[in-house]
Amino acid sequence: MTQLFVPGRLCLFGEHSDWAGHYRTMNADIVPGAAIVTGIEQGVYAEVEKSPVFELTSDAPELADVWHDFSCRMLEQDLKHVAKSGSFFCYCAGVASYMLEWYKVGGVKIRITSMTLPIKSGLSSSAAICVLVARAFNILYKLNLNTLGEMNIAYLGELRTQSRCGRLDQACAFGVKPSLMTFDGDEVSVQALNIKKHLYWVFADLCANKDTIKILSDLNRAYPFATDEVGQRLHEALGVKNQQIVNQAVKYMAEGDLEALGRLMTEAENLFNSDIAPMSRALEAPKLQRVLSDPNIQPLVYGGKGVGSHGDGSVQFLARDEESQLKLMDYLNSCGMQAYKLTMCPVHAVRKAVIPVAGFGTRLYPATRCLKKDFFPIPCADGMVKPVILILLEELIASGIDDICLVLGSEEERQVYRDFFETPLPQEHLAKLSARNQEYENHIQNIGKHLQYVIQAEKRGFGHAVYQTRDFAANEPVLLMLGDTIYRSRTNKTCALQLIEKYELHNKLTISIHSIPLDEVSRYGILSGVWEDKKQTIMNVSQMSEKPTVDFAEEHLGVSGDFGTKEYYSVFGQYILTPEVYEQLAADILEAYENHDQNREIELTTALEAVRKQYGMVGVKIDGEMFDMGNPDALRNVYRNF
Repeated sequence: MTQLFVPGRLCLFGEHSDWAGHYRTMNADIVPGAAIVTGIEQGVYAEVEKSPVFELTSDAPELADVWHDFSCRMLEQDLKHVAKSGSFFCYCAGVASYMLEWYKVGGVKIRITSMTLPIKSGLSSSAAICVLVARAFNILYKLNLNTLGEMNIAYLGELRTQSRCGRLDQACAFGVKPSLMTFDGDEVSVQALNIKKHLYWVFADLCANKDTIKILSDLNRAYPFATDEVGQRLHEALGVKNQQIVNQAVKYMAEGDLEALGRLMTEAENLFNSDIAPMSRALEAPKLQRVLSDPNIQPLVYGGKGVGSHGDGSVQFLARDEESQLKLMDYLNSCGMQAYKLTMCPVHAVRKAVIPVAGFGTRLYPATRCLKKDFFPIPCADGMVKPVILILLEELIASGIDDICLVLGSEEERQVYRDFFETPLPQEHLAKLSARNQEYENHIQNIGKHLQYVIQAEKRGFGHAVYQTRDFAANEPVLLMLGDTIYRSRTNKTCALQLIEKYELHNKLTISIHSIPLDEVSRYGILSGVWEDKKQTIMNVSQMSEKPTVDFAEEHLGVSGDFGTKEYYSVFGQYILTPEVYEQLAADILEAYENHDQNREIELTTALEAVRKQYGMVGVKIDGEMFDMGNPDALRNVYRNF
């Protein structure tokens, strides 16, 4: 039994621009649509499993008054008939019919366990159901669709009903985070957004009446070509004026300018009322306007506007702070509405890094009898000869890392590091250095101020070494680098910074990856999945396999490359670990203890795979090179090519 959650979605800016932008396929003068959309904390919870038929059941108390169990044979004509019926399950049947027609799947059983999302209130409950059905088929039948693929199928499935939804409704497929969506004809692109400060949103079901079908019908009369001044103003409002507002909103969210963002909400609502609402009597929204102008609300908010297709459906506000958010919810509820909160947190900037360097360096014996492998000298492009660890630490500092924890094997090793990074050179040696190198000596001492140390007293595997840094991590994301690997970027951004920036867009376990030849897969941990972007740099990882055979990799682990080729990807040697990884390592260590197997090695790969299965994993293709120096052949390659 697989558990799924799909949130509802809230359109913050750019409503109606999705279907308007689609008309560019008929009129090239139409400006592409743009919208800022986020999943919300409320949604649909379900358990799914394979079944001979397509069936939905519910234990959700929220649906008790409207629900009756549904079952339909997995036959195309039966599913399409239900999709056109206008029944409660038409959306589900529309998606199932598309899956059957194009992917030849069997049936699924979906049991909805909770439905915290209000229905028919502009929060896309129907789209959430469609995404839920698409995701269930995708996971159960291993279709290997990425998130955008699930979203597109949910949209196409809903089009098989009497609904005429827009493309932004299915943004709930991307989870509870804000995204910028653009709509250029048939092309849809999605970009995760950065947020600098907490955003305390409140949205509420007005518990009034609106006619979405009438609204969309009236607005569509002006497309693809405007025939009068009212239609032309609509084109401009959903086109160039909307793009200006959305671009400003992206800027204000990234800068943390909440007052400006609130004013922009009010500006967007005024534009809607002046240039869009005149197209449809169904957009008259007396209750919405009363709530937006309520003097009891104004001191609590920076701004507010309607939601989705507008009309008297839902309202949204940007509250001034957490206390105002709670007061506003209480007030709206007391006025007979259903209020909900949505707190958007700043994406955690990665401030901490971990490097395990506790190993002896057996493969580099006998040199490691007198010199730790992380202190092996490497000639660098700037003319200096630097120890490996210094090269790694400089990359971290250049990537914005503030605190670095080194995992050592003994107290004696701690003293070695303190001697190098915290003890100034004797004056007699310092005096012999050039002015440049004297300044560089200060640089080394400054790096030492960023360092902390933990001791791995027991050598019980790489995962065990990482777990020693749990207190240092303190429930924050942490960049993990290997102590015997160095990196060289092909861009003006370090390899670590490339990884950090992608993590901050996706906010989940993130691993750097690079392609390797098929005949080398048995030497590495191999990851496979589907690309989330057209440039094929972001992978939604669906499988990890440690040192697979060539035959297994060729059959199961190939990733689509350019021109239909297959490529194979291994870890590049940098990871951003989320708190869930430390929780899993703790569980693995506890399990070994309870089984009286305290000598069992705790592997990081095992923990990563467990976290991937539950929370997902992102692979980032780094534009750079990695150089392993943990064995003689690799070390020769470093000296030849670094």
